[in-house]
Amino acid sequence: MELAHSLWLNEEALAQITEAKRPVFIFEWLRFLNKVLVAANKVDVKEKQKKLVEQLTDLISSSPGPPTRKLLAKNLATLYSIGDTFTVFQTLDKCNEIVKSKDDTSAYLPTKLAAVACIGAFYEKMGRMLGSSFPETVSNLLKALKSAESQGRSEVLLSLQKVLNGLGGAAASCHRDIYKNTRSGLTDRSMAVRCAVAKCLLELQKESVFMWTTELENLATLCFKGLEGSNYAVRVAVAKLLGTVMATSLTPKQAAVMRQNVKRATLEEVLELMATGFLRGGSGFLRSGGEMLKGGGSVSREVRVGVTQAYVVFVTTLRGQWLERNFAIFLTHVLELVSHPRATQSHVDAVYSRRCVSFILRATVGSLLGEKAQIAAAKEICQAIAKQMKTVETVMNDAGNDSKSGAADVSASQHVMVCALQELGSLVQSLSATAFPLLQESSIGVWSGLLETVTSVLLHPSMAARLGAAWCLRCVAVALPYQLTPLLDRCAECINNLKTSPEAVTGYSFAMAALLGSVHQCPLGIPHSKGKMVVSIAEDLLRTASQNSRLSLQRTQAGWLLLGALMSLGPSVVRYHLPKMLLLWRNVFPRSLKELEAEKARGDSFTWQVTLEGRAGALCAMRSFVAHCPELLTDDVIRRIMTPIECAMLMLSHIPSVIKACGGQLKASAAMVRLRLYDILALLPPKTYEGSYNALLRELVAEFTLTDNSANTTTSLLRSLCHYDDSVLLGSWLQETDHKSIEDQLQPNSASGSGALEHDPSSIYLRIPLGDAVPGPLPLGVSVIDASVALFGVVFPHVSFKHRLQMLDHFAECIKQAKGVRQQAVQINIFTAVLSALKGLAENKSTLGPDEVRKSALALVLGALDNPNPILRCAAGEALGRMAQVVGEATFIARMAQHSFDKLKSARDVVSRTGHSLALGCLHRYVGGIGSGQHLKTSVSILLALAQDGTSLEVQTWALHSLALIVDSSGPMYRGYVEPTLSLVLTLLLTVPPSHTEVHQCLGRCLGALITTVGPELQGNGASTSTIRSSCLVGCAIMQDHSDSIAQAAAISCLQQLHMFAPRHVNLSSLVPSLCVHLCSSHLLLRRAAVACLRQLAQREAAEVCAYAMTLAQTSGKKESNGIDVNITETGLEGVLFGMLDRETDRKLCADIHDTLGHMLSSLAVKKLSHWLKLCKDVLAASTDAGATGQLEARDEDGEKKDEMDDEVMFTGMGDDEKSKPCVAPRWATRVFASECLCRIILLCENTDEAHFDLAKARAVKQKNPKSDLLVLHLSDLIRMAFMAATDHSNQLRMAGLQALEDIIKEFASVPEPEFPGHVILEQYQANVGAALRPAFSKDTPSDITAKACQVCSTWIGSGVVSDLNDLRRVHNLLVSSLDKMQSGKGSLSQLYSESATTMEKLAVLKAWAEVYIVAMKTKKEAETKPVKPVKNKEDNDDFGGIDELPPDSLITLVQPELPILSRLWLAALKDYALLTLPPEFASQLPSEGGAFYTPETIDSARLHYRTSWAPVLHAVALWLTNTGFTIAYEPAVHNGQKNQTGTFPNQTSGTSTKTLQEINTDRLHLIFGISIEFLCSPRPENPLQHVTSCLKALCTLLDSPCAIAYIGEDQLLMVELFNVLHRLLLTCGPPSVQQQVTMVVQQTIRAAQGHLQGLVKKAHGSMTVLPTILFLITGVLRQTAVKSADNHMSLPASAALQGIKTIITSPLAKSDQIKKQWKDLICSSLASILEYSKPDESKLSIDEVSMLTAIALFLLSAGNEVVGISSLQSGCVERFRSALNSNNPWIQQKCYQLLLSVFQQPNRALSTPYIHALAPLVVEKLKAVENQKPVNNAELQAVREGIKVLETLVNLGEEQNRPQLLALLVPTLISYLLGEKTFSSAPRASRTLHELVLQDLMRIGPLYPSAFKAVMGAAPELKSKLEAAIRASQASSQAKAAAQQVKPAVQAAPTIKLKTSFF
Repeated sequence: MELAHSLWLNEEALAQITEAKRPVFIFEWLRFLNKVLVAANKVDVKEKQKKLVEQLTDLISSSPGPPTRKLLAKNLATLYSIGDTFTVFQTLDKCNEIVKSKDDTSAYLPTKLAAVACIGAFYEKMGRMLGSSFPETVSNLLKALKSAESQGRSEVLLSLQKVLNGLGGAAASCHRDIYKNTRSGLTDRSMAVRCAVAKCLLELQKESVFMWTTELENLATLCFKGLEGSNYAVRVAVAKLLGTVMATSLTPKQAAVMRQNVKRATLEEVLELMATGFLRGGSGFLRSGGEMLKGGGSVSREVRVGVTQAYVVFVTTLRGQWLERNFAIFLTHVLELVSHPRATQSHVDAVYSRRCVSFILRATVGSLLGEKAQIAAAKEICQAIAKQMKTVETVMNDAGNDSKSGAADVSASQHVMVCALQELGSLVQSLSATAFPLLQESSIGVWSGLLETVTSVLLHPSMAARLGAAWCLRCVAVALPYQLTPLLDRCAECINNLKTSPEAVTGYSFAMAALLGSVHQCPLGIPHSKGKMVVSIAEDLLRTASQNSRLSLQRTQAGWLLLGALMSLGPSVVRYHLPKMLLLWRNVFPRSLKELEAEKARGDSFTWQVTLEGRAGALCAMRSFVAHCPELLTDDVIRRIMTPIECAMLMLSHIPSVIKACGGQLKASAAMVRLRLYDILALLPPKTYEGSYNALLRELVAEFTLTDNSANTTTSLLRSLCHYDDSVLLGSWLQETDHKSIEDQLQPNSASGSGALEHDPSSIYLRIPLGDAVPGPLPLGVSVIDASVALFGVVFPHVSFKHRLQMLDHFAECIKQAKGVRQQAVQINIFTAVLSALKGLAENKSTLGPDEVRKSALALVLGALDNPNPILRCAAGEALGRMAQVVGEATFIARMAQHSFDKLKSARDVVSRTGHSLALGCLHRYVGGIGSGQHLKTSVSILLALAQDGTSLEVQTWALHSLALIVDSSGPMYRGYVEPTLSLVLTLLLTVPPSHTEVHQCLGRCLGALITTVGPELQGNGASTSTIRSSCLVGCAIMQDHSDSIAQAAAISCLQQLHMFAPRHVNLSSLVPSLCVHLCSSHLLLRRAAVACLRQLAQREAAEVCAYAMTLAQTSGKKESNGIDVNITETGLEGVLFGMLDRETDRKLCADIHDTLGHMLSSLAVKKLSHWLKLCKDVLAASTDAGATGQLEARDEDGEKKDEMDDEVMFTGMGDDEKSKPCVAPRWATRVFASECLCRIILLCENTDEAHFDLAKARAVKQKNPKSDLLVLHLSDLIRMAFMAATDHSNQLRMAGLQALEDIIKEFASVPEPEFPGHVILEQYQANVGAALRPAFSKDTPSDITAKACQVCSTWIGSGVVSDLNDLRRVHNLLVSSLDKMQSGKGSLSQLYSESATTMEKLAVLKAWAEVYIVAMKTKKEAETKPVKPVKNKEDNDDFGGIDELPPDSLITLVQPELPILSRLWLAALKDYALLTLPPEFASQLPSEGGAFYTPETIDSARLHYRTSWAPVLHAVALWLTNTGFTIAYEPAVHNGQKNQTGTFPNQTSGTSTKTLQEINTDRLHLIFGISIEFLCSPRPENPLQHVTSCLKALCTLLDSPCAIAYIGEDQLLMVELFNVLHRLLLTCGPPSVQQQVTMVVQQTIRAAQGHLQGLVKKAHGSMTVLPTILFLITGVLRQTAVKSADNHMSLPASAALQGIKTIITSPLAKSDQIKKQWKDLICSSLASILEYSKPDESKLSIDEVSMLTAIALFLLSAGNEVVGISSLQSGCVERFRSALNSNNPWIQQKCYQLLLSVFQQPNRALSTPYIHALAPLVVEKLKAVENQKPVNNAELQAVREGIKVLETLVNLGEEQNRPQLLALLVPTLISYLLGEKTFSSAPRASRTLHELVLQDLMRIGPLYPSAFKAVMGAAPELKSKLEAAIRASQASSQAKAAAQQVKPAVQAAPTIKLKTSFF
């Protein structure tokens, strides 16, 4: 490929490569040339131009493929525009000649097409320079157009488009010719030609006035015809043409109008024309006779959908401001469309028309209008609804008059209502809390015009309209949750008042159900009592249903609907009503079989209808219960709901006979019962109804095989059960377009797109599937089949093999019996059911069954692989793959693969080839590479051959799709086939016409799969790797330049993968700008792909991405060649992405934009701080109203007035210059994201450089480097942004703003103000902080915002920023007001939210006060411990600092007055928390009426709030108790009028009078220690570390008070528990601060225990009560803390424990006669415990033997003989010493010798003698062994020294007569340690030191025992000579040293060691 990279085509290299590779080589050269020419020097180009032109023109005749000719044309045009233009006409003529040529062979076609492409490119690039030649060229092209085939026609049209583009108005003379000759192409057979005509005419209309004047109507009719039978691409292209022309006719270009005096169309005319298409289609006005009758008179759906898109293009072209001005007219027009009888000829038609109108409104109002304009639009829609409602009311009141037309009006109005209400709901929901102005203008009492209007529709005679109004109310409740409770109350009131109106009963019950369904979207919920209210209303409706036959049906349906909706509130509410529900369900169905039989014979049609509806409703409520309350589904409950369900199953068999008897009108009700039954069974475990499988399966199979159904209804589930990747075959990629909601209605074989609320009213309260705006349940007929198919999949895996076989055989029979269309329908349903069953088997990990079952299933599937319907073939392929997966046997897979191989080799028809090629792909997909490895070679070779079949587009598509599946699933096993596959992919990309978009899409999939297969290998530099890599890049380049959006999206995802594996080889400088262009694409898929790719790039290379995007900003003045205007300004790519967030509604896309911006922010925000802060500021400044500025408080100082002025300007005037832009102001969700970005920026700065938070440093850095940017310099901006967000109307934004404010306070609180020492920089923003917080405390603020604001208040007060008490009071007063509100019990009267919201708010207030109190006490303590300043200073500074400075206890003076109340509330909250943390098994102990701050019904949600706030409260209570000295008991009432107070604390006030203060204090301590120990036992990972520290601080504080000390001293178990918990915490909790806190608590506790012990010492018996615990504790501490350490250091707790043991053993109490025996027993058992702990054991490797031996020694030395003399203990002690002596660790040996020494020296011989007898021999043996293994390091030396000491002591202790024997052990041992003269110098240092020490020892021992010593020496002459030699050597070395000393001027006289006597 590198050889292709030259300016001239390397013809030698080209000649040398194979024929097959030449096209790729040429394309690569053209790609290189394309890049080089633009950047090349003009002079160089001119020099080489002649040869280049020759080479390029030669290529025209070389039959180039589509991408090559496009690039060739582009290069030629570029070459002429840069170089000389002398020969351009010559080249142009040459091209014209080729076009004129009469050669029509297919071989010559590519050459002709290349010439056509060149002509287009010349004119596009050079335009008027070629002016004179254009008439001839145009006529030439138009002639070619007439005779060309479809590919030629497309190419000529695209060329004409380019000619028109390049010439502009200069080509006016040819415009009419072009128009006349091309327009007929709009109805061409080929869809690609239609698209090309639309594009050509779109270009033409820019300059051709006649098109949007005289020809306007004709063009419109043409477009309508063009839409008939169109595909998606044609609809998009024609809609763009139609919409643009219509828009241009209203706002023509000035120049064009001035040139020709023409009459302009009016808006009414234009809309009338568009409506013609929508209502009459392509037939226009004139042909409405015969043809209309023939076609059944309905408009083709394609036309309607196309015109719908055109409406959107029309408005989008005219832009948002036009829509704002003309909205009333436009709305009226659009709503009239749906009220027209032609739009609503059948019910399904009406639903489709409604979908279209809703789409028009959503796509225009939803995206083109800003929030203010949307509010205005909503008001306009409200008026339209009110107007319609008036008409309806008039008709209803005039019932006597012309009822036929009246009924038609009402019927038409329902569709208008549905569209208007749906749009109104969507608008309000998208506006969220910013929609509040809509509800402010009230007309009647508190009810706004909007609510009044919407609720009035609840009485509309049509059910669809009532449901629409209910849905709209649900949207209002989600947007403005404070409306939810009042709306529910209002509806409840209306149901009760209007019980006799059927419309009112259903309308208001719909509304209530909808509102209940919205509760899960409102985090603050509704009061619990509303559940009771709903149940009572529902019960009442069901009870009274039978009283009035006119209302029976409505009341029954309404009652059950409400109960179903109630279930959506979840287990916390339903739990209370479950017994009643179970009873209601049981009573709806017959109690016994007898009753069931009896009822068959009874009842007329109406009674049965009510009965069936009632049972359907009951089943629906059950389904809702099972779906929403799985926690309540105990075995017992399941058993009880199974009774009615089983009865319903039995009833199904009776229904046909009832329908026969009572008439067909019961069919719908019967179908509804079946639907509900199937739905609930699908949710229950299949085991629960296994007894009914047979009957159930009979019903299910009959349902989807259409046994009793004459209609050919098909299921809608087939597409969703097929694999997502097969979308290219199924066309279901349309689900991924912006037009999804209207394109749905054009899908074949499914009822998709016909969803509407009236098909199933229960969907009004269900959760909406993701991505849907409004629930759209399908028509009942389809829903029942869908439900039966889904349930079949659930049940099938649990059925016996025999039954499976019967069903599969039955399916084959059903298909055989049916004929024609019905057969297709039956087959689709059966296949969907089979797929559902196979999926169920796979999920259950079950097998399909024995051979006969497989055979039957296989026959069914293989039969469908040859079905002419592509969807069935697709499903069959999928089923085959799933079967292979379920069967999982190699032979079975081999058989199936072989079958397809044989078929593909022999079959020639398209159907078989496509079906079986997909079968191969699906087999591989489901079995994976390993399972199907042996078939890989054959599969690949067959599919590669089929992919080259140019005769059939379909075969190519399916083969390539299967190939992609195989590449995907084979993974590395495919590596050997990569090169041939890649070569084929490239060849096809270069040759397949671009109009065959499906083939290109599949090629894209293949390429992506191949890149993944090669993977990281793509980074390599080998020849084959670089060939693969460059092939992939060429493939991507071809697809990037394709006209189809899916192919372009595939190219982007391929490049994204390449970038992942080989980032160096992907050229970002060209990729990023192209991605930025796609961000403005009209195709959702392309925008998604571009953002997904940017997201990946930004993760690694954010800076480069942003830089390359900015290159577009420089060129954005010029329009891109494809006419897309890339709106990149100085805000860069980040600005564009922020802008997209306001327009995009696709969740995935928005999530990717958030991530991309997040990655950019993480990488760049700190470096480009100003840029990012400005971005956030610009977004946040677009607050919906400037009213926020009024809340900024004025400042006192003159100097700051100016600042405030800046604030005003900044808040209101920001972004004024952007008015010119068409885009809307940032919406609230984008502003929330900007606010979150702000918090992230602060966090990022915190982690980089401390100068960001130090003004003095920041200024210094700024001075050195003016470009540096530090956060502290932007503080005023940060405060302003947080202020704007915190005072917005959007609740989400307020939360984000308060969070930002809190972060700012935390980070900047301690930053000093360099100019005013002693002050901090945040002080100047006090007013802003106060003003930002104040609105959050107003009475109508939601609880969560007030709770957050409390948190910010406490952070602000506790931050120490404020130095003036009065300033502090502003914020302090907000907390005081909250406390008062809490005290007075306000809010409970008009409660809007659930009780847990009140709990949240109250606990937030208490937590905030607790935090303030903790800080206040801390500052007070610090002030008390500070040294008092000298008086002199005070006088000096009296005028200055003294005034502002906070008196040390000032904060506490603010808290003090509230403490009596706060302490009670805090204690009550802690009591609640303690109860709520009890394990579930103690639930019965919870108070039935709830706690101080929670109600029993909201217990689950309340737990979460307590969990976040208990820790600071605990700390505060501990501080308060310690400070008040536990002297305050509860007072029954606290000052003025606390009537509610008793109500606040159940179970407390009543008890206070009888309890003493001591009992109260004990209770309090129980509470605090209980909570602390429970929490510290197992702190959850999700709990913040502050909770642990708060808890420990609370304990520390408490243990300062005598009361708590006494309490813990007395409760030994508590102390043990506390130590255990603290020890575990030490081991598990990391940070040093926590460990320090733990040790402090331990110290305090031990002090408490010591104090308590001292108190008890005086009483011996008292001591015996506490001693067992203390000994247990101490031995426990020793056991846990005596752990080996690297430096052999004993841990502090272990050494303290040893000290404790000694103190206890030596205690004078031991001598007391009363307790001697008990004492002895305790000491014995303690020693026994220690011996047990210290047993050597593999599992206790880490135990520290030294600590344990020391403990044993302490017992031996200090305890009496009666303890230590016990033989079992004695032997245990000896054993421990023995194992220590035998240890390999010299440190343990050394310590053991030391401890033995003290034991041997024990004066009590009775104690020491047994140990001497047992251990002395081992000591001697150990020391003897040293002779052969001398010490090599200091540790070993020390051990030997200690051993020698022990032996010397034994000699000393021995009696005179035994001494010679003892010396005979000691002396030889010592002499054996001496070194010979020769070995001395080479021995280790430790050995030399031992030699010297031993010598000194011997010289000391000799004189001590002269006679015995001589006796030993005499007995062993060799010892004597060794000793003498050593002495001589020592003396010689001493003399040498002395001589050396004399040479030096030294003072020392005598040697240090003097030999006194010779012992020999």
